Amino acid sequence: METKSLLRALAILLSIVAGFMAACLVAGLFLGEAAVAWKAFGPSVGLGAGLLAFSVVSAKAHAKPSLSPRTGYLFVTLGWALSAALGALPYMLSGALPGFADAYFETMSGLTTTGATVIDDIEILPRCILLWRAATHWIGGMGIVVLAVAVFPLLGLGGRTLMEAEAPGPSVDKFTPRLSQTAKILWLIYLGLTVIQIVLLMFGGMDWLDAVTHSFATMATGGFSTRNLSVGAYRSGYIDIVITVFMFLAGMNFSIHWRLLRGDFKPLFRDSEFKTYLFIFAASTAVIAGDLLAHGNYADVATSVRFAAFQASSILTTTGFATADYLKWPALSQAVLFALMFVGGSAGSTAGGMKVGRLVTMFKMGLSEMKYLLNPRGLFGVFVDGRYLKKNIVYDIAAMVFLYSGTIVVSTLVVAVGGFDILTGISATLATLGNIGPGFGRVGPAFTYSFFPDWIKAWLSFAMLLGRLEIYTVLVLFTRSFWRR
Repeated sequence: METKSLLRALAILLSIVAGFMAACLVAGLFLGEAAVAWKAFGPSVGLGAGLLAFSVVSAKAHAKPSLSPRTGYLFVTLGWALSAALGALPYMLSGALPGFADAYFETMSGLTTTGATVIDDIEILPRCILLWRAATHWIGGMGIVVLAVAVFPLLGLGGRTLMEAEAPGPSVDKFTPRLSQTAKILWLIYLGLTVIQIVLLMFGGMDWLDAVTHSFATMATGGFSTRNLSVGAYRSGYIDIVITVFMFLAGMNFSIHWRLLRGDFKPLFRDSEFKTYLFIFAASTAVIAGDLLAHGNYADVATSVRFAAFQASSILTTTGFATADYLKWPALSQAVLFALMFVGGSAGSTAGGMKVGRLVTMFKMGLSEMKYLLNPRGLFGVFVDGRYLKKNIVYDIAAMVFLYSGTIVVSTLVVAVGGFDILTGISATLATLGNIGPGFGRVGPAFTYSFFPDWIKAWLSFAMLLGRLEIYTVLVLFTRSFWRR
């Protein structure tokens, strides 16, 4: 493997993460938290500067290299794992989370946009730490590797294979001939939507820090809040609506955003994944709102729709925000939210989960097989948006769904070994593997993951990474063939 190229790529990636820490350090000085900011971020920023210097010197000493697909998978997995380790330092150095297992869990949850937390009282943390906590969401939402691909050419490193290895990021269908240019466009769209949401939330009464942190968490479909009661602490219909809209936008395929910016509105009417995504959101909102109204949880239709739409969008897009404790809702409403945990957002979005596009493909594959049973001599295929999907693509999706389902079973058993009930086990698995955050049972929206022993936190951290990189990228490292020459 290209060891020097791998080390230089990792150095660049970690220096980017440290750059965001430097921004949080500056924000801490501005917020009057100089002592905490220097203690929490100073060593990490210094380490990042050293890594950046190493990558620049190395770039001058060698010709421009690139990573092979095999090394690309290793880089992506190591990149996320090491970024979480580096990102855990501010929690430990500031004393917010003195244990490494807790700090690593919190950082991995942030970078993978899961939103699960081990912090019982968020509001007592220094504000610069809260900003870093939200920044981990924003870095991981579009993908730190996608960001690295945008800057790699500046530092003499090719990155063509990396966006393909980081499967859950935006679609690798290129908008421009240069992949690095595509990565820059994706980040500009991401940045633009974030800025718009920040302005709208500030208009609704949030201060700048709360607006920034909640916008970072929304566009990344993460769910970290600065309040113990999450978004529900604001008791604002306006804020609920703004965040609901932007959660929905973040759960869309970013290629649709790009086409809309270019004046092409055809995907809104022809893209089967988007239409299914919209239908699932609308149908689940309607069912939950009707159920809440029928059981008298809320007094009128508008309020029922507001809370139903927010929670349906939050779970469907794997964001994990909450405006109410849905464990106190009627059984049907809880069942709908539980079902949404198996879905996820659109392919090419910042959302996690199994993805709507894969479920559409599997559904059409099932229909095709039933047609074949009725007419064994017929020729049937799987068509999505009028395009025939080759068998290797369908098999790839089917295998991924199988591995995802198998991981759910294994992880539920692992949590059960710790003596936890089946509902807590399966919902903790779905919430971490699907990068959702809150679940049911003891990991509901009013609880944290702090009660788990360190070894289960370590396992669930691994589950978050598996879900964020969509199984294949991580599990391929555990195959014998990967390490053969």
